[in-house]
Amino acid sequence: MTDFVSRFRARPRSDRKVTYLSDGRPAAELTHLELDRRARAVASWLTGAGMAGRPVLLLYPAGLDFLVAFLGCLYARAVAVPAPLPLSSSSRVDRVDRLAEDSGARMVLTDEAHVAVLGDLSARTFDETAAAGSGEPPGVDADAVAYLQYTSGSTSRPRGVEVTHGSLTHNLELFGKISGDVPVRRIGGWLPHHHDMGLVGLQLQALHAEADLVLLSPEAVVARPIRWLRAISDHRVDWTVAPDFGYAWATRRIGDEDLDGLDLSCLTMAVSGAEPIRIATLDAFADRFASVGFRRTALNPGYGLAESTLVVTCTSRGLGLTVRTFTAASLAAGEVVPTSDTGGVPLVGCGEPGDMRVRVVDPATGVEVDDGTIGEIRVAGPSLAAGYHGDPAATRATFVTGPDGRWLRTGDLGFLFERQLYVTGRLKELIIVRGRNLYPQDIELSAREAHPDAGRGAAFGVRDAESGEHVVLVQEMRRASQADPGGFTAAVLDAVTDQFGVPVSIVVVRSNTIRHTTSGKVRRGHMRELFLDDGLQALHSVLSPAVAALVATSAGTRV
Repeated sequence: MTDFVSRFRARPRSDRKVTYLSDGRPAAELTHLELDRRARAVASWLTGAGMAGRPVLLLYPAGLDFLVAFLGCLYARAVAVPAPLPLSSSSRVDRVDRLAEDSGARMVLTDEAHVAVLGDLSARTFDETAAAGSGEPPGVDADAVAYLQYTSGSTSRPRGVEVTHGSLTHNLELFGKISGDVPVRRIGGWLPHHHDMGLVGLQLQALHAEADLVLLSPEAVVARPIRWLRAISDHRVDWTVAPDFGYAWATRRIGDEDLDGLDLSCLTMAVSGAEPIRIATLDAFADRFASVGFRRTALNPGYGLAESTLVVTCTSRGLGLTVRTFTAASLAAGEVVPTSDTGGVPLVGCGEPGDMRVRVVDPATGVEVDDGTIGEIRVAGPSLAAGYHGDPAATRATFVTGPDGRWLRTGDLGFLFERQLYVTGRLKELIIVRGRNLYPQDIELSAREAHPDAGRGAAFGVRDAESGEHVVLVQEMRRASQADPGGFTAAVLDAVTDQFGVPVSIVVVRSNTIRHTTSGKVRRGHMRELFLDDGLQALHSVLSPAVAALVATSAGTRV
C-alpha cells in the first residue's frame, strides 16, 4: 500500500481541481498539479528552516491556503498541527494558546491577512516564489507522525492525537472501500479543516481519490445552509460529509423558496457522523429534499473518532440505512430487545466492522460481552493513531496492548447486533439512576421537542453520598423576552419526567448559553462545572432539595 503523500505527489492531476466558494467573491481554484507545486515550495522552505520532525501550528481561515500548508508540512516531514483560527482574545486563551503550548510548536503559519493579528504568536507566512519547490521531497516513514489532531474536548481537555502517515493512508483506503466500485468524482462540504471529519473525510479524501473538491466556509453555511446544498447541485457533488447537526440545521433553515432550481440527484454519498446519529434527523432531511432529487439510499451513517484517524465503520454506498427498534426498558437495562411496538426506540446502524476490528466489552472488567449487550466499544486495526502527544500515561490508559493486539478504549457505549454497530452514548456522560442507564442526548432531545421555544440543552448527572445520581438539565429558551419562563419550564419538565420516569432538576437559560465544541458537540462536562459553581444566569429553575444542596456546597467550597 503506497502511502498517501507518495501517491499524491507521484501523479498530481491537472484535470482535477480544488475550488473554494467564497460568498460574494469569485471562486478560488487550484488544480491538483498546482496544489502539488505550491506544497513542494512550502516543503522546501520548511526543510530549509530545519522543521523536519517538528510541530508547525497552522492557523488559517477557510480556503485553499491551509491545504497548501498542510501538504507542505507532510512533504517536509514536519508535524502539522491544524487549529482553529482565533476570532477573539477569549478563544486564544481557551484553545489556541493551549494547543501551541501542548504541541510544543515554535513555528506558526497563517495567511497574509492574519500575520499582523497573530503577531504575538510570531506567526508568519511564506514566500513561495522564493522557495525552490522543484526538488523531490524526502521519503515518508509510515510510523512517523504526520500531524496532531486535537480532540474536541467535549468530555475532557483537548489532546493531541498523533496520526501517523501509515494510519492516515489506511483510513483513506477505508473510505475508498466504502465508496465501492464507482469512483468518487467530486467531494464537497463545509466542515472545518481542523476537525478530523473535515480534514480526512473531506479534503484529504478528495486528493486520495483523485476527485474534485468543493469547499465552503463553515460560518457561511451555518448562516445560510442553502449554500451547502446549492454547491452540491451546481457543482454536481456526489460525496458530502456532515455531523447530525448539519443535516438537522439544513432541514430547519432552508425554506421552500430556496428549492427552486435545486437538483440533488447527483448526491450518492451523504456521510453522517461525529456525533449521535438520530433517525429523526435523517428521515426529516430525506423527506424535506426528496422533491429536489435527494434519495434516502444516499445516507451513509458512520462511526469514528480521531484516535482511529477518523472512520471505524460506515455504511457503504448504496446500501441505505439500517434501522432497528428496541424497547426503552432493555436499552436502560443494557440488554437490547427488538420490538415492533410504536413505543420502541429506533437506532441507526453505523455499518459493519471490516478492516477495523470492533468488540464490545464490560467497561469494568474489559471482558467481551455478547452481541446485543451494551458495553464499551473497543477498536483495533492499522488506522489507530500512535497515541497522545506528550502524554504517555493517557496513551497507556487508552491504547491497550494485549495478546491479540493493540486496542483502543474509545470511551463510547454501544452494541453489536446482526453484524451492525450501534452507538448509544459516551461512557463518561452516562447517567445511572436507580440502576437505569440514561443517555444525556435522549433527555436533551425530549426537552427540545417539548416546546417550540426550546433550544440547545445539556443534560448531566450530579451525585451526592446519600441518594446517589441526580439528573440535571440546563435548557436554552429562545425568545426569552417574549415567553413565560415558568410555563416553559413546566412544559419541558412534564415531557422529560413522563418519558423517563425519573426526577429532573432544570435550569432555564437564554440562547447561546450552552457551550459546545467547534464540531457542535455539547460540552456537558463544562456545563456541569458551571452549574455546580452556580455560574449560570437562570431565567427560571426548579431544583430538588438534594441538588440545591449540592450546588450550595460545591459553590461554597470554591469561594
